Amino acid sequence: MAIAHGEKILKYLEENGKANSLRLSELWNEDHQKIVGTVKSLLCLGDVIEAELHSTVKWDLTEEGKQVTTHGSHEAQVYNAIPPSGSTQTEIMTQASILNAGFTKDMAKVGFSKAMSLGWIAVDKSSGAPKFIQKVSSIQDVVQEHLKELASGKNMLTNELRTEYKKRKLIQEIIVKSYEMKPGSSFSTSVTKQETDLTPEMITSGSWKTKEFKAYNLNALGTPVPRGHLHPLMKVRAEFRQIFLEMGFTEMPTNNYVESSFWNFDALFQPQQHPARDAHDTFFLADPATASDIPTDYMERVKNVHSHGGYGSQGYGYDWKVEEAKKNLLRTHTTAVSARMLYALAQGGFKPAKYFSIDRVFRNETLDATHLAEFHQIEGVIADYGLTLGNLIGVLYEFFRKLGIEKLRFKPAYNPYTEPSMEIFSYHPGLKKWVEIGNSGIFRPEMLLPMGLPEDVSVLAWGLSLERPTMIKYGYDNIRDLVGPKVNMQMVADNPLCRLDKHRGTEIKEPDYLQELDIRMDSILTRLRGIENEVSKLKKKDKGSPEKLTLVIEADPNYPPLSVQTLIRILMASRNAPVSVTIHQHSSLKKACSADLMQWAKSTISNVSRVDNLFNLTWIWKPVGPRPVAKVVNHYNGDICGETAVARLLARILESWTDCAFYENYDLNTTAEIDDWLDMWENCIQSGDPNFVVLINHIYNRLNCSDGRKWLTGVLPGTKSLADVFLSTVLGHKLNSDRAKEWLSRCNSF
Repeated sequence: MAIAHGEKILKYLEENGKANSLRLSELWNEDHQKIVGTVKSLLCLGDVIEAELHSTVKWDLTEEGKQVTTHGSHEAQVYNAIPPSGSTQTEIMTQASILNAGFTKDMAKVGFSKAMSLGWIAVDKSSGAPKFIQKVSSIQDVVQEHLKELASGKNMLTNELRTEYKKRKLIQEIIVKSYEMKPGSSFSTSVTKQETDLTPEMITSGSWKTKEFKAYNLNALGTPVPRGHLHPLMKVRAEFRQIFLEMGFTEMPTNNYVESSFWNFDALFQPQQHPARDAHDTFFLADPATASDIPTDYMERVKNVHSHGGYGSQGYGYDWKVEEAKKNLLRTHTTAVSARMLYALAQGGFKPAKYFSIDRVFRNETLDATHLAEFHQIEGVIADYGLTLGNLIGVLYEFFRKLGIEKLRFKPAYNPYTEPSMEIFSYHPGLKKWVEIGNSGIFRPEMLLPMGLPEDVSVLAWGLSLERPTMIKYGYDNIRDLVGPKVNMQMVADNPLCRLDKHRGTEIKEPDYLQELDIRMDSILTRLRGIENEVSKLKKKDKGSPEKLTLVIEADPNYPPLSVQTLIRILMASRNAPVSVTIHQHSSLKKACSADLMQWAKSTISNVSRVDNLFNLTWIWKPVGPRPVAKVVNHYNGDICGETAVARLLARILESWTDCAFYENYDLNTTAEIDDWLDMWENCIQSGDPNFVVLINHIYNRLNCSDGRKWLTGVLPGTKSLADVFLSTVLGHKLNSDRAKEWLSRCNSF
C-alpha cells in the first residue's frame, strides 16, 4: 500500500465522515483500482476503517455504438448511401464502406432490415434488375441521438430501448464495484506499517513487544507445488482396473511386450498362413529373432491340431513349421498372456478363474482418427464349467454399465480362436456414429484342449480398447489428440480426474419399486406398439389417397409449442387436399387467449365437411403445463405427451403422406442422431437448464466445423431432418453466430 494514499483517504474520512472509492477516484483523478487496492490495505490494519462493497450498473457504448455516434446508425448509413436514382445492394454497401471504413457486411444486413421496416427505403423492380430507392426525402436518426446522449452521461433510455440496443450490440451493461467507507472503532489518521515477519533481531532486542504484526490470512492458497500429472488414459485405466477388481477378477502379469509367434498366434489356433501374421500387419523383431522357451510337449499337441486336427476338429491341414512359431514379435494382443495363464491353470489342476489385463499392444495399422499403431488393450477372461454365449453378453452389459456406457450393439464376427465370436460397438456422440470398441467370443476347443483343460470347461474372453472408451468419455473425436506427438501436454496437466458414471443397479432391492418399473415399461411398450401399428397402416396406404386422419392436440397457452405449430404447417402444405382446423379454449383457462393464439395454425380452412376432409385438426388451449398432449382419434388408446413426442408423431405422419425422408425414412444411424438431438432438448428441460446452454454449444460445435456441414444430422454435408426443423424453431431466437443464422435461414425454407 502507498502510505500517502492511505493517509489521504483517512484524512478525507476525518473531515467528511464517509467516502466512496469511485467518488474519490474522480475527485483526485486517480485510477479506481488503485484506490480500491489502498482500501483493501487499510482493511488489513484491523478496525481502522469499515468498508462495504457496492455494485453499480452503468450503461456504456460498445465500439460499434461509438461508430454510430460518429457515422450514424446502420439504417441511416444505408439510407445515405443510396443515390436519388437508386442503386443495387452491392453498390450501396460499397458506397457505405467508402463513407465509413468500419462498415461491415453484418452491419449492412441490419441496416437494410431496419431501413425497410422504418419505411425509409423500398425495392424498385420496374427497371428489370431490383434496386433500392429512397422512399422518404429525409430521416431523423433517433438511434444516433440516443447514443450521443448516453455518451454525454445522460441515460434517458427506456427499458425497451436498452434491450433493443443491447441486442444490436450498440450498448453494453457494465457493473462497477466500489467501496463505501466510514471510520472504524480504531480509527486513526496515521498509518503504521505492520510487520509480516518475526525476526531473530526482534526477539533479541525485545522490540517485538511493541510491534504490530499483520494478521495471518489462513484462507490464502499456498504456492503451487510442481508435480507430475497422470495422462487421461492412465486415469481411465485406474477406473477400469478398479471395476475388474470389484467384479472379482485377478490381474495377469503383462510386462513382456516381446512375445513369440507361438503364444501370440499358434497357441490360439491361428494358422501360420493367416494374413495377420504378415509383416504389413505385425512388427517382427530382428534381434533376438527367435524364442527358445516353448514347452515341447504342448508345442507338439498344438502342431498336431493345426496339421491333422483333433478334439472333434479337422484342423487346417497344412505343414506346421516350428521355425515360424519361434519368430519373435511385438505382441499384437494381450490374448497371448491369457493363453499363458490358461496353460498354467491347466497344468496346476483346473479351478474356475477370472483374469484381466490392461496393457500395451502393437499393430502395423494405417493411422486415422480412430486407429494407432500402438494402443492399450483391456482383456477379460472367465474360465468355468458350462458357460454360454448368454453369460458372455450378460457380463459385457454389466461391465459397460459400470463404465456408464449403455448403448451397445453386438455383431457376429469371425476369429480363428473363438466360436461364436462377436464385435462390440458403442455409439459415439462426438463422431455421431457407432464405433467398434472391442471383440469377444468363447475360446475354441482346439485352443483349450491341447492345454490340458477339461472338456466341459468353457472360457469367455473379450478384448477392448482403452483409447476408444476414453474418447467417448471425454468427447475426443480424434485419437491423435489423446495419444501421439500432436498431444497438447497442457491437456495432460489440466485434465480432470476420471469419474466414470458407474452403474449401481444391483443396489436396488425394493420389490415394490421394481414392480412399478415393470408396470410402467409394459404401458410404454403397449403404447409404442399402437403407434407402430398406426404408422404402418398409414404407410401401406396408396400415396395418392392416404388414410383420413383426425388429430386432437391440447397445449398450454403459457407454453405454446412452436415446433408443433411449424410441423403442422409443413404437414398441411405437403398435400393439396381438404383440411380442417378448429381452435378452442378450454373452460378451465382463467383468462381468454390472445387473438394470435386463436389463429395459431394460420392455414387455409376447407369449405367441405369434416367427413370429407383428409386431415382434421382440433387444437385446444388448456392448462396442461409445458408438455402438450396429442391424441389420434379412433386409432389407439393412449396420449402422446411432450413436445418432442408430438413432433415425432407428426414427422411419421409426414413421411407416410409423402416420399420425403424426414425422420424414420433415413438410415438407422441418422434416425439415432435425430433422436439424440431431441433427447438433448428434453434433458436440458429436465435438468433445469432453461437457457439450453449445453444444447446451444453442441449446435455451435456442429455447425462451426470446417468440413462444410449444412445440417445437424447425416453424412456430410448433412441432411435436413426433424432435428433441424425442431431445434431451429424452439431455439432460433437464442442463436446469434453467423453459421447458426445461415442454418436458420436454410431451415425456414422447407
